[in-house]
Amino acid sequence: MRKIMTLLTVLVLSTFSLVGLAQNKNSNIRGRVVDSQKSPIAAVSVSLLKAKDSSVVKMTASSKEGDFQFENVQNGSYLLQVSAIGYGVTFSGPFESNGTEVVVEPLMMVPQSKDLKAVTVAARKPLIEQKLDRTIVNVDAAVTNVGATAIEVLEKSPGITIDKDGNISLKGKSGVQVFIDGRPSYLSGTDLANYLRSLNANQIEQLEIMTNPPAKFDAAGNSGIINIKTKKTKVMGYSGSVSLSYGQGVYHKLNESANFNYRKNKINLFGNLGFNDRENFNNLDIQRKFIDASTKQLISHFDQNSRMRDGGSSYNGKIGMDYFANKKSTFGFVLGGFSNPGRFSNTSDVFIADANKVMQSITRASAANTRTWTNYSANLNFRHVFDTTGREISMDADIIGYRSKNTQELINAYFEPDWQPAFKSDTLLGNLPQNIQINTFKMDYVHPLKGGAKFEAGVKTAFVNTNNNANYDSLLNGQRVRDISRSNHFKYSENVNAAYVNYSRPFSKKLTGQFGLRLEHTYSVGRQLTTGEDFDRNYVQVFPTVFLQYEINKSNTMGFNYGRRIQRPDYESMNPFIMFLDKYTYEQGNPNLQPQFAHNLELSHTFKGFLTTTLNYTKTTDIITEVLVQDPSSNETGVKPENIAKQRQYGASVSVGIPVGKWLNSNIYVNVYNNLYEGIVNNDFVKLGNTTGVFNVSNQIKIGKTTNAEIGGFYRTPGVDGVFEIGGLGAVNAGISQQVLKGKGSVRISVRDLFYTQKIDGKSQFSNIDAAFQQARDSRVVTVNFTYRFSKGKGLTQKRKTGSSSDEQNRVKVDAGN
Repeated sequence: MRKIMTLLTVLVLSTFSLVGLAQNKNSNIRGRVVDSQKSPIAAVSVSLLKAKDSSVVKMTASSKEGDFQFENVQNGSYLLQVSAIGYGVTFSGPFESNGTEVVVEPLMMVPQSKDLKAVTVAARKPLIEQKLDRTIVNVDAAVTNVGATAIEVLEKSPGITIDKDGNISLKGKSGVQVFIDGRPSYLSGTDLANYLRSLNANQIEQLEIMTNPPAKFDAAGNSGIINIKTKKTKVMGYSGSVSLSYGQGVYHKLNESANFNYRKNKINLFGNLGFNDRENFNNLDIQRKFIDASTKQLISHFDQNSRMRDGGSSYNGKIGMDYFANKKSTFGFVLGGFSNPGRFSNTSDVFIADANKVMQSITRASAANTRTWTNYSANLNFRHVFDTTGREISMDADIIGYRSKNTQELINAYFEPDWQPAFKSDTLLGNLPQNIQINTFKMDYVHPLKGGAKFEAGVKTAFVNTNNNANYDSLLNGQRVRDISRSNHFKYSENVNAAYVNYSRPFSKKLTGQFGLRLEHTYSVGRQLTTGEDFDRNYVQVFPTVFLQYEINKSNTMGFNYGRRIQRPDYESMNPFIMFLDKYTYEQGNPNLQPQFAHNLELSHTFKGFLTTTLNYTKTTDIITEVLVQDPSSNETGVKPENIAKQRQYGASVSVGIPVGKWLNSNIYVNVYNNLYEGIVNNDFVKLGNTTGVFNVSNQIKIGKTTNAEIGGFYRTPGVDGVFEIGGLGAVNAGISQQVLKGKGSVRISVRDLFYTQKIDGKSQFSNIDAAFQQARDSRVVTVNFTYRFSKGKGLTQKRKTGSSSDEQNRVKVDAGN
């Protein structure tokens, strides 16, 4: 810990001594970019210039609605410049910034030429951008993201960590909600990780990391929201791209993707296709000591060596249309789906010894699973802009379905200590189908007010139905016999209704604020058809949010935010079924899980726009975490989610971007936090705590006009994750990129986990539990990627792809490929 604090101190002091890159200002400037039909244009480069000499003060890009905003602008005279592919450069007239919000008249862009061959893009976004309420990661700015999957991009992003099972944490807190293009992914846990492994990084434009989202977002997510923004085309006419990546670790990883967009008059058509084929290995070694719960005497030793291999293909597609009915109203739909057939195999050798380590028996367990998840989704959306002030209403309706087929075969062979057969093998056969249906609707209203104030309000309703069946059979004398003790049938339905209001305004030249209140009513019913056990839950919760920003002077700005959050149990976590890894190791859901609640507070300081320091505090009650349950009489160990009382966390983070020169940009992120878990586990009081440090470093190197390179990595010190103590781990990544075909194509080569250090080890010791594990996977991968872009036309209106879903889909555990 002393080394971590020393490094943190040196980093802060050295950064303060650098020459400032930018200055914080006094007021906000916002506006909109439109075409000749007054339709908004997305992804336009917007520059704020000083009126006296046209020098650049700040730069940004327009949103999908064509909107842009500059925050904290010093009083003075300015003008705006906007530019985009296929358009001539447009300037606004001079205007004054006087400490209040300035709304600029819409900037109309005129098409320049339909021939884009001679047009190049000069601007290059930085890897990390710090905003008031979020951190933005520009994926293409890192060469080592080439050919990577979405989860590998997340793994090296600031504040994000991935555990051994693929669960995502943000600043040391679990319960992250993952969105795709503003819509929830509807996945969670290991299955979310599997889906993200099937999503190509070449399809991703940005990551938006929000530790404390405003009231407009669902209150779900203990530690916040990660929004993955996919790439959008920007051409009136047609445009698209194709990408092919091949990676080689121990096994192959293939990613292919294509997208296409066509815009003419009032119609915008878009679509994309993706294919992924991967093989992976996972070596897991476990050592357990079985201890009598009452006497605490050691009973036996249990050593397990598991060699797992999984793989499969992923096919996904999406098609949609936007219809611009008139200058103010837009209708749209999006249809999508995926099919992810996969396979999993595992061979485990289990060595059981007595308390004196004298070998008693050996079991070889062979497991084989075949699984297929299919998904369909449909979104209808409508947006109407009332006037040029930004007053608008939008509506979304979503229908999403998941269908799962999962068959399992588990064979256990028993041996004496000398590997001579002991007695007859047994076979367990499982058939575990699962159906999930999610229907949601939401409506949002935005109303700008005088003096830079803004009022927002909205409503949402969501209906979820899940049907899970587990049929287990034993194979006796060649005949299948139903295993009643392991079979079950579970149905769950849930309705969440929500309403929110949000108000923001500048209170003075130095102080601005945003206040929100969200109310959510939840009604859920669970039915275990096999055992007859049922539950009904009906509750209402209120979730306030507060954001404040105060400018101390031109170099220093303080920020504060507070929010209350809820984390409802994943649908799979409430499923009481047992999933076997081998005869002695299993996972089981818990239908008695309750939602967990968290209070999050953050205090931040920004120095000259490039150094941000944040202090955070979180208190979580009824926290959901996985615990171990052991049965010494059968040598069985189960993993089961439980509400184990409470968690407290406090921490500090520093994010700094340093342009060392024209050829080198460095981004450094340091996060140090202390977690403390307290609760009753297996009828014993457990108190576990530790301080953990997370370090991310990335260096972008410009070698020539068309060649770029990157080297960086991350390291996480040992820490506590629930009832597990996890050892330190990290990785070094490097890559190089070269433009080809006159800038229309690019070839990139990257290496992830260069020194093969991304291995995980840990232990869990409490009550009568004493277990340790070591895990290694196929993490060192060399990838070659080729991307080709084509287009003919002019800049177009960004298609709208947000949906009505909130956190429902994040709670579906879908095995979506590898």
